[in-house]
Parts: sequence; C-alpha cells; structure tokens
Amino acid sequence: MTTHTIDTATVKRLVEARALRGAAIIGQPGGWSIMLKYGTEERPLGIQRADKPRLWRSLDTCVGYLRDELRIVKVDLLDATQHDAESVLPGKSRPDAAERMRNAFAAAEHDRWFREQVEMGLKEADDPATQWIAHEAVERDRAQWRADLVRQTENGDS
Repeated sequence: MTTHTIDTATVKRLVEARALRGAAIIGQPGGWSIMLKYGTEERPLGIQRADKPRLWRSLDTCVGYLRDELRIVKVDLLDATQHDAESVLPGKSRPDAAERMRNAFAAAEHDRWFREQVEMGLKEADDPATQWIAHEAVERDRAQWRADLVRQTENGDS
C-alpha cells in the first residue's frame, strides 16, 4: 500500500536526523496544510490513522505546530493562492460550543458561590458569639410543626 502522506512521528525522526530538505505551508479551502520535502519525495503531513492531509483552520496554529511540535523553524514557502477562509471544513462545525461554554461558566460560578457559602458557615460556626440551639429544642419545634400540618390537612385548612 502506498501512502500519500507522512505521519508526525516520521517527521520528528527526519528532523532529528537532519534529513528534511524543506517545509512549505499551503493554503487549502478551509485551512492550511504542511508539505514536507525529504530525499526525492514531497508529501503532506497526514492525520492520524488515515492517509489524508492534516488541515489547520488558523495559519498561526499551523506555524505553531511546525515550530513547537515538529521543531521546524524555517519555512521555504507560504502559498495562499488556494486558501479560502470562508470554506468550512466538513465535520468541524461545533454549534454546541457556545452552550458548552455557558454551562462551564455557570458551573464555575456555582462552585465559587457554594465555596463562599461554606466558608461563611464555617466562620459563623467558629465565632464565639454564635448562639447554638440544642438538638432537643429543634426536634420539639419540628414535631410541633408536623403536628400542625397534619391537623390542618385533616381539617381541610390550607
């Protein structure tokens, strides 16, 4: 089976061996791809587990991947002639992202509020001026309250 792309692990080995002859960033509809030259070959960087070129939506992210992940700091060519920023990559639409972010923010806000409430409760409990109510008094008041509710229900009072 002939592959048309080169994987990241192979590129890293080629960089370590100084066998890479060059790298180019090529604009595509919906993103940017990386073309690598080694020996007499020229192949695009592929995605994992498939023989398809990898695409980045952002040129900055693509350059960052070259620099930080692959340790390639020199690019021979930047070709934007085929780049179309308006094109949408198939399967990349995330309409749920805004809702997910709202939920994450709400959860973080609730967590902050809850921790404040616990902190306030602990401070109040540690305060020597806090007046405590005996358990027996609370049980007696609660029993009286329940009896009143039962009586109201039996009498049809609301």
